[in-house]
Amino acid sequence: MGKKHLLISGAVAVLCAGILVLFTDIEVRTVHWFNCGPWSSSGEKASQACR
Repeated sequence: MGKKHLLISGAVAVLCAGILVLFTDIEVRTVHWFNCGPWSSSGEKASQACR
């Protein structure tokens, strides 16, 4: 494998890792909003996970 292929493979790997981190962060925020948001019960809002 040439140097060009290695650089392209590295760039694709970095891009995929960045997309994974971005979507994981969005998913965590969305789940937190649904669990602790305006429609959750007062017990859920007072839980340790929502603080």
